[in-house]
Amino acid sequence: MSWQEAEVRELKVGRYMLIDDAPCKIVEITMSKPGKHGEAKGRIVAIGIFDNQKRSVVYPVKHKVKVPIIEKKNAQVLSVANNEVQLMDSETFETFVVQVSPEEVEKIKPGTEVSYWEAMGVRKIMLQN
Repeated sequence: MSWQEAEVRELKVGRYMLIDDAPCKIVEITMSKPGKHGEAKGRIVAIGIFDNQKRSVVYPVKHKVKVPIIEKKNAQVLSVANNEVQLMDSETFETFVVQVSPEEVEKIKPGTEVSYWEAMGVRKIMLQN
């Protein structure tokens, strides 16, 4: 299990949550006041960390949502070919391939060290801008 639960009222901007099983970074949270017959609601706007898609959801503040466990690791670049980068984890020495965009390929050079995030079985190279 690579996630844990949290109530909507515990979430903060800059943290992460799962929306449609995609890990997303929260960019906006607005809480409404409780109505005459209902409880307060939280509207959350978040952007997917792997696909950069904007998503929004509305839940009662006591609703439990899934919060992904994101592992931030370092790896050495072994090779770059087409839109694939072969990496070797700096701690476990495991080798794996990550898909990148054509713009990112130009910034990645073999022999250098990069940081990558792993969440929900997906890996992504995080380049510093």
